[in-house]
Amino acid sequence: MTSPTPVHPAVAAVTARITERSAASRATYLSRIRAAADRGPARGRLACANLAHGFAAAEGRSRAELRRGTKPNLAIVTSYNDMLSAHQPFATYPALLKDAAIRAGGIAQVAGGVPAMCDGITQGRDGMELSLFSRDVIAMSTAVALSHDMFDGALLLGVCDKIVPGLLIGALSFGHLPAVFVPAGPMESGLPNKDKARVRQLHAEGRVGREELLEAEAASYHSPGTCTFYGTANSNQLLMEVMGLHLPGSSFVNPSNPLREALTREAAARAVAISRYDDRLPVGELVDERTVVNACVALLASGGSSNHTLHLVAIARAAGIELTWDDLADLSAVVPLLARIYPNGSADVNHFHAAGGIGFLVRTLLDAGLLHEDVQTVAGHGLRRYVAEPVLADAGYGTVVWRERTSRSLDNDVLRPAGAPFAADGGLKVVRGPLGTAVVKTSAVDPEHRVVRAPARVFDHQDDFLAAFADGDLDRGDLVAVIRYQGPSANGMPELHKLSPALGVLQDRGQRVALVTDGRMSGASGKVPAAIHVTPEAAMGGPLARVRDGDIITLDADAGLLTIDQAAELPHRSATGRAPGDEEWVGTGRELFQSFRAAVGAADRGASVFSYGEPVAAVDARDLEVPVA
Repeated sequence: MTSPTPVHPAVAAVTARITERSAASRATYLSRIRAAADRGPARGRLACANLAHGFAAAEGRSRAELRRGTKPNLAIVTSYNDMLSAHQPFATYPALLKDAAIRAGGIAQVAGGVPAMCDGITQGRDGMELSLFSRDVIAMSTAVALSHDMFDGALLLGVCDKIVPGLLIGALSFGHLPAVFVPAGPMESGLPNKDKARVRQLHAEGRVGREELLEAEAASYHSPGTCTFYGTANSNQLLMEVMGLHLPGSSFVNPSNPLREALTREAAARAVAISRYDDRLPVGELVDERTVVNACVALLASGGSSNHTLHLVAIARAAGIELTWDDLADLSAVVPLLARIYPNGSADVNHFHAAGGIGFLVRTLLDAGLLHEDVQTVAGHGLRRYVAEPVLADAGYGTVVWRERTSRSLDNDVLRPAGAPFAADGGLKVVRGPLGTAVVKTSAVDPEHRVVRAPARVFDHQDDFLAAFADGDLDRGDLVAVIRYQGPSANGMPELHKLSPALGVLQDRGQRVALVTDGRMSGASGKVPAAIHVTPEAAMGGPLARVRDGDIITLDADAGLLTIDQAAELPHRSATGRAPGDEEWVGTGRELFQSFRAAVGAADRGASVFSYGEPVAAVDARDLEVPVA
């Protein structure tokens, strides 16, 4: 066996500074989860009445084994519902997982469910304003499911945008327990994403009607499984695999493939194996600083969702690890872009998987020294295990074996080695200036569009922008669209994906266009430069609250600048807009989340309601006197 490639100096440096920065918080976290660990099955310490409640509904062998208290018991936490294509396959998983756990010498119970909402359905609707908050609800729901002290490990069933980060944050609050994520896989390819995007833009221009648009959307989203574009959902799946929380090669196997069921059974067997006392692998130990850096590298190399600049920060903090946007930006400078998956290309995740997928990506990044190989995974020690490819060994019970995967990409238009990338960097920039700090995803933005200097057009809601677009009011030259009061404290930080077609139309007409917002863009945001997640946000007194129409804004993604010519005036201006008040933020359940708006932290801290002891404070206008860069 060859020796591991030395870790790239820049990757090593970022890892070292994260480790140093996190020393106190990580030590506190590890001390807490180690104190919570038990010798032997957890239910052994329950009083008889408590334990009897825990197995009252169990049947057959499971009931006997739960009562006996010698075998590890797995908590199944599921996001199943049959409305969402990505989660519909989970309907059959509990029975499979229970049977596989018993065969492997353990037990499993469905411990609880978590909500799973779809940003694709709520896009542009009031319900989208609950989307980001749902991540922390899912984390809390996961903690409730695991709170019964009946469990020695967890099987976490989730796929989409907020569900996987929420499940992992919740599992890390029970970090003394092992955890295995169980994916459901993407739907098979339908209408090519490029064709879908073309129809969307034609509809935005009024050139095709609703029926034509619906037909295109239905041809794209057409069956059980994850949507096939590379947004947040599929970014989640790739990250869980590279973090060693999925079984190798399991992320992008379609629900209808017989290998999918076999991998599901194998996930239960592995969870039993790592939940036994002598071989226990707690998820809080597995997710360490190197694992977090590996996740960042994989996100950047694959051109993954910008939403993970929020989620990875929040996940890391749940494990006592202090990850920052600057860490991501510094990694992006040395991590090459190796994949072209829509919206960063025409291929979908099925094409990516067929070209070599995550296994090839891991191999080439390891060989380039851009990933930490010396990490723990649910499959065993060492990330090199994730180069292998799962196949069925027989047609009966469906045993999975792993074999050597091809050492080359099978489609260089979709996936490339580190030595011949699509771009030299990972396409994630942090921009700063008098307007605050923001993130720009440049991997889908052509170089000639990455610097825009133009007058501001200011809107307090995306619907106002879309109305101005429909009226032809934005056809008068270059512009920087400022969409503010869209941060977590304002209205829950909804995705603003409905803006993309309109902005794309303006850019295609020859106008120089950029977006600046304290809101989110979809994991499928694309070709128009967008400074997103601006912090401090307008609702907390951030500079965007004082921007006026006609102010000259410069977004320079290459130089890392977000400036305004009127910077000296900003501290002396009054706010020119406002966030919705509590009396306006009602309906669609929003009134139930008003306490979240009051508690949520800044975007660069993960936009989480879990403060970890940090106060949430508004911005003082005197702090806005930032010199122009």
